[in-house]
Amino acid sequence: MSERNPKVEAWMNRTVVDSSGSKVGTVTDVYVDDETNQPDWLAVSTGLFGTKVSFVPVEGARADGDGVMVAYTKDIVKAAPRTEADGSLSVDEEQSLYAYYGRDYTPHTGGDTLPPRATTDTPPAPTVSSDTSKRDASMVRSEEELSINKRTQEAGRVRLRKWVETENVNVTVPVERQMARVVREPVAEGDTTSGGEFVEGEEEIVLSEEVVDVSKRVVAKERVGLEKETVTGQVAVDETVRKERVGVDGGELIGDDRGDVSKGTQR
Repeated sequence: MSERNPKVEAWMNRTVVDSSGSKVGTVTDVYVDDETNQPDWLAVSTGLFGTKVSFVPVEGARADGDGVMVAYTKDIVKAAPRTEADGSLSVDEEQSLYAYYGRDYTPHTGGDTLPPRATTDTPPAPTVSSDTSKRDASMVRSEEELSINKRTQEAGRVRLRKWVETENVNVTVPVERQMARVVREPVAEGDTTSGGEFVEGEEEIVLSEEVVDVSKRVVAKERVGLEKETVTGQVAVDETVRKERVGVDGGELIGDDRGDVSKGTQR
């Protein structure tokens, strides 16, 4: 006998949704194959008050957060053949479910049953009969539910653009230049280097100065780029939904009408 998959059995009491996210019901039991000892069916409570049980294959199902996502739509699961969730599936019941879900069925000696579970001191919760044929009259109450999705659309474009501007630059640059200064000093007595005759002549010196030469060159200063950053905001959704109400007119009403408008006498 193969080892049982504990992950599937941990799905007990989890919410079941279909591939579109619509709620199907709640996992009430996991049925295992008698021969392979592997989980084969999920018993899912559906219906208005969760009193109806539908069977959906474990194949294709997967954990989805705190819930379970099955491979079939909500309508398909709810329209599955009615089978009593009494702890076991007969060969005929199992064959009917296989055919409904389009699965290949291999006949074997037994069907699917609930695995043994540890007993506790807590008594089992009472079951409510889901046989609607025993009711004298009934109707299905529906209501609208909001389905809110998000999509990404273009909100705008940002581009980098570069252009050339001209501006004046005023800079004061210190420069040096030479000037002539007259220096007079007496000739020392006995200085034979100076002639005692009258002689005409001239001497000159060269004066220099600094001149500012200006040239220009292109220098890279910084790199400017764009980055995307995601910020989260809040968008209020204000929408109306419709709900059907079921009321009772005439006669006396026994029990709870679950808050729906009733014109009868309740007791």
